[in-house]
Amino acid sequence: MPSNRKAEKKTDKTLLFLVLILVVLGLVILYSTSAYNGRVKFHDSAYYFKKQLFATALGLMGMYLVSHMDYHWLVQGAPAFYGISLLLSTAVLFVGQEYNGSKRWLALGPLSFQPSEFAKLAVILFLARQIEKNKGKTTGFWFMCKIMLWLLPIVGLVGTNNLSTAIIILGIGVILIFVSSPKYLQFVGLGAGGIAFMGIFLAMESYRLERLAVWRDPESYEKGFQTIQGLYAIGSGGIFGSGLGNSLQKLGFVPEAQNDMIFSIICEETGLVGAALVMLVFGLLLWRLMVASTHAPDLLGAMIAVGILGHMAIQVILNIAVVTNTIPNTGITLPFISYGGTSVLFLLSEMGLALNVSRHKK
Repeated sequence: MPSNRKAEKKTDKTLLFLVLILVVLGLVILYSTSAYNGRVKFHDSAYYFKKQLFATALGLMGMYLVSHMDYHWLVQGAPAFYGISLLLSTAVLFVGQEYNGSKRWLALGPLSFQPSEFAKLAVILFLARQIEKNKGKTTGFWFMCKIMLWLLPIVGLVGTNNLSTAIIILGIGVILIFVSSPKYLQFVGLGAGGIAFMGIFLAMESYRLERLAVWRDPESYEKGFQTIQGLYAIGSGGIFGSGLGNSLQKLGFVPEAQNDMIFSIICEETGLVGAALVMLVFGLLLWRLMVASTHAPDLLGAMIAVGILGHMAIQVILNIAVVTNTIPNTGITLPFISYGGTSVLFLLSEMGLALNVSRHKK
């Protein structure tokens, strides 16, 4: 519970330092991983690096601005943000751009962005606001159902073309409900309902069931090529790796290595030691987000920090699980490190929100 002590306006320097480490690590690893593809496709080895650097610069500016705003004021616009995310996700279905067989982008002149990345941030703010408005009423089963009903429209729209992001958004909602509720037995029913929903959702499209088959036996399917090559990269890295820039698997063997399979190249070039260090930095970041939530001055700040913590934890765990073939391939990127301008822009905005909450800590 919040105490009566006056809140300090002091930035969490440890959290900020960890974010900057991940930003720098991401740019270095991305350049090492994408240089070959950039040279082959665009005759510029720094093609992906320059685009990511531009998005990162915008993201850092956004992080600074958001961290110095009052998050109570930002949350007032949460219903509008949620409504905009619904409209943008609907627009993707009709006028979205398709890339590698997936329609996930909207074009704004020469620029394109993924509305699903904005939807994650909008959902965190919106659900935090709903929980804060209903504080004292979060123990009932009906409250849990009401939050899930708010969540299902955006999950359904995003999941039509981007199942991985829909899973992340649903996970954020479940974590926020779980943390805000003191009763746990009702989550057994929620889990059973979630499993049934996922079973029906997977059965609606044959390609989703095919992913399960590829996961179980990747060597028997052509689509298992990426998974197998990723595992080869992980195994060939050994303890200390082959050195930055010396990966062989990124030379066309791991398709689009700079995207969701980038962790396999980290393992190949930096070995077990480098992969463990990357995971350690992510672990420390999650710890600082937990500290920010427990020291938040009110329930609203705590829920915002928990939502960001849930998002980061789900995305990191699922990406590494996919690369190691622990779960079926879902196309989830590694935060701050995988290529994606929209992703890094909104991730840094989320970090700005976390820093904002930490500045008002007890």
